[in-house]
Amino acid sequence: MDDGKAVVDLVKQLVNRLLAAQPAPNSTESTTTAQSHHQQALRYAVRILSSRMTPSIAADEAAMAESITRRLATQGNSSDALTFADLYSKFALKTGPGSLSNKWALLYLLKAISEDRKTHKKLAQSDSRVSSGIFKMSVPGGLPALFDSESNGSSNGISDISRRKLDKGRHDDNLRNLPVKETPEKGWSGGVLMVSRDPENARDMAYREFANLLKEENEVSEGVIVRDVLYACQGIDGKYVRFDKVIDGYALPDTLKVPRATRVMVRKLCELGWLFRKVNGYISESMERFPAEEVGTVGQAFCAALQDELSEYYKLLAVLEAQSMNPIPLVSDSASSGNYLSLRRLSVWFAEPMVKMRLMAVLVDSCKVLRGGAMAGAIHMHAQHGDPLVHEFMKRLLRRVSSPLFEMVRSWVLEGELEDIFGEFFVLGQPVKAESLWREGYHLHTAMLPSFISQSLAHRILRTGKSINFLRVCCEDRSWADAATESAAAAGTTTRRGSLGYGETDALESLVTEAAKRIDKHLMDVMYTQYKFKEHCLAIKRYLLLGQGDFVQYLMDIVGPELSEPANTISSFKLAGLLESAIRSSNAQYDDFDILDRLRVKMMPHNTGDRGWDVFSLEYDARVPLNTVFTESVMAKYLRIFNFLWKLRRVEHALIGAWKMMKPNCITSHFFSKLPRAVKLQLTLTSRRCQVLWDEMNHFLTNLQYYIMFEVLEVSWSNFSNEMEVAKDLDDLLAAHEKYLHSIVEKSLLGERSQALYKTLFVLFDLILRFRSHADRLYEGISELRARSADPSLPARDKTKSGRHLSTKSSEPGSWLGEGRKAVTQRAGEFLRNMGQDIDSISKEYSSLFGGFMSQLPVQQHVDLKFLMFRLDFTEFYSHVS
Repeated sequence: MDDGKAVVDLVKQLVNRLLAAQPAPNSTESTTTAQSHHQQALRYAVRILSSRMTPSIAADEAAMAESITRRLATQGNSSDALTFADLYSKFALKTGPGSLSNKWALLYLLKAISEDRKTHKKLAQSDSRVSSGIFKMSVPGGLPALFDSESNGSSNGISDISRRKLDKGRHDDNLRNLPVKETPEKGWSGGVLMVSRDPENARDMAYREFANLLKEENEVSEGVIVRDVLYACQGIDGKYVRFDKVIDGYALPDTLKVPRATRVMVRKLCELGWLFRKVNGYISESMERFPAEEVGTVGQAFCAALQDELSEYYKLLAVLEAQSMNPIPLVSDSASSGNYLSLRRLSVWFAEPMVKMRLMAVLVDSCKVLRGGAMAGAIHMHAQHGDPLVHEFMKRLLRRVSSPLFEMVRSWVLEGELEDIFGEFFVLGQPVKAESLWREGYHLHTAMLPSFISQSLAHRILRTGKSINFLRVCCEDRSWADAATESAAAAGTTTRRGSLGYGETDALESLVTEAAKRIDKHLMDVMYTQYKFKEHCLAIKRYLLLGQGDFVQYLMDIVGPELSEPANTISSFKLAGLLESAIRSSNAQYDDFDILDRLRVKMMPHNTGDRGWDVFSLEYDARVPLNTVFTESVMAKYLRIFNFLWKLRRVEHALIGAWKMMKPNCITSHFFSKLPRAVKLQLTLTSRRCQVLWDEMNHFLTNLQYYIMFEVLEVSWSNFSNEMEVAKDLDDLLAAHEKYLHSIVEKSLLGERSQALYKTLFVLFDLILRFRSHADRLYEGISELRARSADPSLPARDKTKSGRHLSTKSSEPGSWLGEGRKAVTQRAGEFLRNMGQDIDSISKEYSSLFGGFMSQLPVQQHVDLKFLMFRLDFTEFYSHVS
């Protein structure tokens, strides 16, 4: 009750001060009238202060003070504006017990009262305008402190401003017509006066006056701005809201008189329009772009998905436009009128579309220069979001965008068709020959591989499609279609279009796995059964790698004389006939005719001075589809291995021939007994040197050949055979064969890192061949000497033959045979000495080269040569010598 009396006292003081500017009454009647006016004004003020109305504007104390200051300044009252600013600064600093908490309400009250005094309307309209400014005010106990004796500066200043703004005569008339119902003092309860609705509907009139006041403060109504915002959100300039290129956005013009809060809200709402322009512009540009490959099917799907989202957005705008046609009701009607649109309601409606439009704008910026799988991958990265709304929206968008890619995958793994017109798929194809189809026809384009498909899955997809095309083009097989149908049924995925999509990675992987398993198995069956891949590999091993011993030996025997001739004099047709004879004379004749028909003679390019041994080789005709494995580069490696093995066999054949020439049992003791002691000693030493050197060379060559034929060729073939059995697809088969061939090349010392050792080895081979020619000369000379000594009456033609071996200095072979026995003995001794020197020279050179070869073996870290080293130096003789 004490608080109620305090409030009434404060209101009385305020009313008395506002009416104090009136002149003193001249009569008793005037005094009575003035008192009546004071009572009516007091009741009216109490009724307004005790009302429950709520204002429709934001409670911004600083903005209200700024508005009052600006109004005073624009009216030419600069001194009043400065005075008010000074008073407000003091008023705003008052805090703590006894101060006023709701300062904004008091400022709004003063502003409303001041504006009422400037109108020429009736008192009811004036009072309604005043009442519209204060809908609900709580007057705490701190209000008296604003006007007590301790704050005379502030209260007197505010009173002075108010008195200058009031018109005394018009105020008296207004108070005289004040529509107030008598309210007894006992109506107060708890400091709040409960009043009933006045019969003249003054409250509704106050609301209407407040609306008129807002219209005076704003040049355009909120409804018009709302419709302009809706236009802007469709990329259309409205009457007031237009696109400004300078600020790159929609905004109200600076000349338009609207509150700053309205400008800010319009700018925020019109962000949706700016985003819409970006998204819609990208769609229009993409649809109009030419040629179409710059956009592609994925880009078109992306634009279609964006267009569908914009269609939903258009529907929302249509609903909002319908609501915007309804007038915005007054605050008094807000409880019953809900089907209208204001800026604040628009901000609520735009919350979800704003999120989606921002996402679409971000995607548009990210995908401007992307297409195909790269575009789908970029969109997928933005889908990794924790917000369920964003995640669901991106998932729906990605299903549309990635549908062309999944259709390409389905068509590729089930039909082998690469339906990629615009180069968007992560599998690229190019026209190549049939033998290069598997290796060069198709490859992965990693730039177009979307991030939701792993590298391993992409490689399986690539291989599955390649297998189908390999079967169709190279193997001329059509039964793969049954395997594709079975794989689709096993994976639970039909072959109809659109059966796969984004988010169904497990279904995609299941389809690819089933298709790859069945099609690869079918491909391996075709290669092993129909095209006999294993049999052809074995044939290459037997003929090109000289694994068929009887065939190789017979071939070397019959072509040896022919290959000893100059290379430019040898006929390829004759060699082909000799090859046919070698086949018919060995177990090779029982091989399949298709295999034997592929084996041919090949003469390599040769230079002047080359012999037939240097240019002779065999080749194997690997036709489609075998040439996918036995490519030109692979066959070139086989040719290199053949040349090495052929040289090795030739050297072995030469040593065997030398041994046949030596034949120690042919030199009888009867022959030695007839020779002079010096000649006999020389013959024994020379022959022994030759045999010892032959034995060293034979030891080296035998162990080297054993190492090559067994430790290299047979072990590599065994490993290759095992890997062929477990190979699941053509890639595994190619890898196994490449490993097999690489193993042979490296272990045979033919690799790039063994070039120094390889060259030393071939110098040793040439030295052994040179030794063979010296051994032939020696033992042919010894045989002729034995024959001449046993029978001096040989024919002249035999003398000439023996002279080729025994004469080393005479220009006419056999000329010294007629000089008698003494001359023969002398010349024989000289021949043996010269041959001994030649053999000693070869022996020293061989020892040096072989020592160098043995010293290089341990440093070959890339290949295991321990077994070869052990066999060549099992007594560690060469280790001790070095």
